[in-house]
Amino acid sequence: MSVWEFSLGVFLGSTLAGFLGALTGLGGGVVLVPLLVLVFRVDLHHALGASLVSVIATSSGAAAAYVREGYTNLRLGMFLELATTLGALLGAGLLGVLPKRLVALVFGLVLLHSAYLSYQGRLEDQPIDPKDSDPLAKRLRLEGGLPSPEGERAYGVRRLLAGLGLMGLAGVLSGLLGIGSGAVKVLAMDRVMGLPYKVSTTTSNFMIGVTAAASAGIYLRQGYIDPRVSFPVMLGVLLGAFLGARILPRSSTSWLRTLFALVIAALGLQMVAQGVGK
Repeated sequence: MSVWEFSLGVFLGSTLAGFLGALTGLGGGVVLVPLLVLVFRVDLHHALGASLVSVIATSSGAAAAYVREGYTNLRLGMFLELATTLGALLGAGLLGVLPKRLVALVFGLVLLHSAYLSYQGRLEDQPIDPKDSDPLAKRLRLEGGLPSPEGERAYGVRRLLAGLGLMGLAGVLSGLLGIGSGAVKVLAMDRVMGLPYKVSTTTSNFMIGVTAAASAGIYLRQGYIDPRVSFPVMLGVLLGAFLGARILPRSSTSWLRTLFALVIAALGLQMVAQGVGK
């Protein structure tokens, strides 16, 4: 495969990854890592480095639109980001300690579990009444409002400390696996903290860029970010994230949940096969 063919193929795949990442809050890494490793035969650690670049690009491309339209809960996202950033630094410190197959296997199992939980609750989207919010969330004023055809719908936040713990785990996975850990973040906010699904995905899109940036410096210092791979990835992901941000406000929650579950289930199976293969 020539350099031009490689770059064009990576660009097109990255556009799809950015589009799906913006719609699902995953950041694109869950598409890019298997694509680069299985299709373009890129070394796993270099693929993880390019994935971190894609996560930052997806967050930059989609988050501004979601903040402007009122979907992202900025105050809650900044609070939860404290745990994910610390976790990301811890996870990146483990890079190179664990073998590649184990990294791929953990990645795949996380995706499969996330897919099951998301599909199971695909028809649910009843926000928590602000009166029933976690006391700490009330004190920190972390509740918000979701844009809807009938006007803004207020929602509350439950089990804040449990959500904070899961964000720390998401950060460790991000640093270890080179992903934004959007799957864990979306599930934590959606299933554990009771946020509306679109608020969960858009707030995840805002957070993943910060988490990935905390890990990217360590990957860069260790030589795992290759410009020949990262440049077409960044351009493609930016274009895909822009397109996804235009479509999400008009999409139904059940469709977004089903898309989320299907994408991460397929990729989870691929990564498990990579982890247990010879």
